[in-house]
Amino acid sequence: MADNSTYSIGELAKEFDITPRSIRFYEEQGLLCPERNGQTRIYHNKDRVRLKLILRGKRLGFSLAETKTLFNLYDSNQNSLAQNEVILDMIALKRASMSQQLEDIRMLMNELDDLEQRCRLELEQLTRGQRA
Repeated sequence: MADNSTYSIGELAKEFDITPRSIRFYEEQGLLCPERNGQTRIYHNKDRVRLKLILRGKRLGFSLAETKTLFNLYDSNQNSLAQNEVILDMIALKRASMSQQLEDIRMLMNELDDLEQRCRLELEQLTRGQRA
């Protein structure tokens, strides 16, 4: 059974707690293709689902270009095997990138801990020197 629901840009913006400008930006990037009635955009359920996927992808750290790649793959070949292989490759790359970022953050936190400890020791010595 097909879902023939339609949505205005304002309805989608409110539902997903984003601005209409964001939705227009996704349209400019070729991620959404609403129907037009004059100047009015009419979004269908496919657009709503894609918007949900765009926002989920952003939350997971995927770029709009990566999301567009997936949409293009789906549009050109609805074979879930090919899609899943591409998604799994993208996930592996994202995990590797995030693991590197996590390691970098750990290193920076250690450096901040060391700097903080040195500053506290120096402050303690300076404070003791003033009291003497």
